Amino acid sequence: MLYDLAQRVADREHRYSVDEAYRPMPDVDVHRKIYHHEHPGNEGLPTSYADALADRAEVDLVAAADRDEQRLENFRQRYGDKALYTDAKEMLRKERLDIVAIATNVVGRADLTCLAVACGAKGIMTEKPMVHRLDEADRMVKTCAEARVPLCGGSVCTTHPSFAKAKELVKGGAIGDLLSIVAPGPHAQDQQWTFFLDSSPAWVVGTGDLPRRESGSDEFQGEGMLACDDGLVVHFRRGVPRLHLMGSTGEMCFSFRPSWWKLWQDLDTLAGKRRVEVPWPGPQMIEPYGGIYALADILDCLAGELDEPKNSGRRVAMAHEVEVALKQSSAQGGTHVALPLEDRSLGLHYDWFR
Repeated sequence: MLYDLAQRVADREHRYSVDEAYRPMPDVDVHRKIYHHEHPGNEGLPTSYADALADRAEVDLVAAADRDEQRLENFRQRYGDKALYTDAKEMLRKERLDIVAIATNVVGRADLTCLAVACGAKGIMTEKPMVHRLDEADRMVKTCAEARVPLCGGSVCTTHPSFAKAKELVKGGAIGDLLSIVAPGPHAQDQQWTFFLDSSPAWVVGTGDLPRRESGSDEFQGEGMLACDDGLVVHFRRGVPRLHLMGSTGEMCFSFRPSWWKLWQDLDTLAGKRRVEVPWPGPQMIEPYGGIYALADILDCLAGELDEPKNSGRRVAMAHEVEVALKQSSAQGGTHVALPLEDRSLGLHYDWFR
């Protein structure tokens, strides 16, 4: 909720334990007005899960849980008298919610996800990174799949409608046959490359990983290659745009500000056939983005319009496994590591945990 209503508190200035009930609080504007759906895909407004849920006419925001009572009071002031809890498990058991947003600290998020399913949830959104350990990802994905509950593993830019357009263009042959994918790294907590895979990763090889940073982050920082069962190859290279899709007759590129999506196609020109940049057909990414798109995917899944959210728990789990395998490979001097990994208990420690 604070994403929409306040300036972020700088982590380095306000160190605290994630287990503390009372945390640093910025000044909050509980009456700020945000109209997300007047221009879907082009609104360029920030949004939290709470505001996304409150904004949809077909959704009733009925309950919230937070150990910090001062934040619950802000929630009450903005959204009215709802059922408020300091224990999320108690809320899930009592309220029998249809859609649940789990934006807690990552440790324990898997337990809350599985409990929400057991309590009858029909759709679940989590914050990123989705999990702390690979075995947690397995459990979350398996539990949700067996109950046919769509699971969105974070409101990252993959949830934006422009990614659906990009995949539609790829499937429609706009760049010919997809030959390879290039990304700066696996970015398991905020990845885009998995959305364009049609088969499972088979093996990876990585090199040049860096030691854990002072912040505690252990994300893979080297370079590597991933081969899929269908032969598609993903290259992880430093210094490249966030996503580059190479095709036989064209290419697409996604990068953060200011260019976002770009498209090139092989066209007949006066100088012969040339690869030429053509206008992106839209919608185009506009920053910032947020929970409105994660929620939209959940609702589309419940309506039978999507098989899974664009940033599904399955794809996030895949990216986490690839990232751990790349770290293993780099530590072993560039040895090929087969997927899926036999050791499901390995974990990554991200800046987001601190």
